[in-house]
Amino acid sequence: MVIQPKVKGFICTTAHPAGCAANVAEQIAFVRQQPRLANGPKRVLVIGASTGYGLASRITAAFGSGASTIGVFFEKPAAGKRTATAGWYNTAAFQTAAEREGLYSRNVNGDAFSNAVKAKVIDIIKADLGQVDLVINSLAAPRRVHPDTGVIYSSSLKPIGKSVTQNGLDTDKESIKEFVREPATQEDIDNTVAVMGGDDWERWMRALGEAGVLAPGCKTTSYTYLGDTITRDIYWDGTIGAAKKDLDRAAGVLRGKGIDASVSVLKAVVTQSSAAIPVLPLYIAILFKVMKQEGTHEGCIEQIYRLFKECLYSSTPRLDDAHRNRVDEKEVRREVQAAVEKIWPQVTTENLNELSDFRGFRSDFLKLFGFGVAGVNYEADVDAEVPLNNLVDMTPTE
Repeated sequence: MVIQPKVKGFICTTAHPAGCAANVAEQIAFVRQQPRLANGPKRVLVIGASTGYGLASRITAAFGSGASTIGVFFEKPAAGKRTATAGWYNTAAFQTAAEREGLYSRNVNGDAFSNAVKAKVIDIIKADLGQVDLVINSLAAPRRVHPDTGVIYSSSLKPIGKSVTQNGLDTDKESIKEFVREPATQEDIDNTVAVMGGDDWERWMRALGEAGVLAPGCKTTSYTYLGDTITRDIYWDGTIGAAKKDLDRAAGVLRGKGIDASVSVLKAVVTQSSAAIPVLPLYIAILFKVMKQEGTHEGCIEQIYRLFKECLYSSTPRLDDAHRNRVDEKEVRREVQAAVEKIWPQVTTENLNELSDFRGFRSDFLKLFGFGVAGVNYEADVDAEVPLNNLVDMTPTE
């Protein structure tokens, strides 16, 4: 079939297998062009491994350090006229590249919050690797079924303690509009922390530790975002921020148990999650303009390679006062934020593409789904059904 993007808001309901493969190949090529990671990981578990920062982590570990990797994700294969999800195509491309390189790679498709998936991953580690020396927590999900109680929690994007009115970007209409967000209830906060906070990370590490599959000195990190003034009300001081602060709590608990645990702060990039958060698309579009002009712009793969090289596997890791790894330092530089803050009130629907890099934002968003990647013929007929090797499928049958 000929596959074209079908976009509404922050959702694209189609994905392009050749485009996703080319996008993965670009990231692999970038890592191969960098110096080999000294003392890098060799046996890696990535929870949330199929897109964005999780995919970049798996690529960096495998092709920057020769690591064996196990990826956990929740994706769907193609069915009839429906394409597979982008994460399915991404993982299939990664698997093919890993096999070509002679690298071990296993894939578990299912609910990472569940006890069953944790148990299956432990079985695979025991049988194939013995132990792991790095666990990446990069899970992004809007809801969670609690593995013990069965209670379903849904996250929300709300400020805490006050309503917030702020300009933002309607990505469908490419227009600037005012967004109003009412304050969260305590239930909203608790639910968001239950989904996006540190409880499941702790559960993974406890299960892995009790099973004896954590190597001595094993590192673990969970990804977060801090941002600055413009995004603070809706992000760090909102329900999502409450969940991200809970990651700091969890990291402290894990360190108290003798595990080398840290939270890693990454810069704002285009993801499905960031596209869904009011204010962030406009902030990112302006940020991209500023950082590209000064030559400091980075995407997921550049960020993660630096995280591994400069923080996780550096003899002089860069930690802040809260014991977080920081590779967002180029974004939060005072000069960069001052430039963004100066542009922010000037942006209108009419000058959006002049004062911001919305075209770059849109391009990066489409690339998430394999569209707009250089060298791909989007008029060609392609097979949407792409096999994914070394897969353990634990998704519920429909």
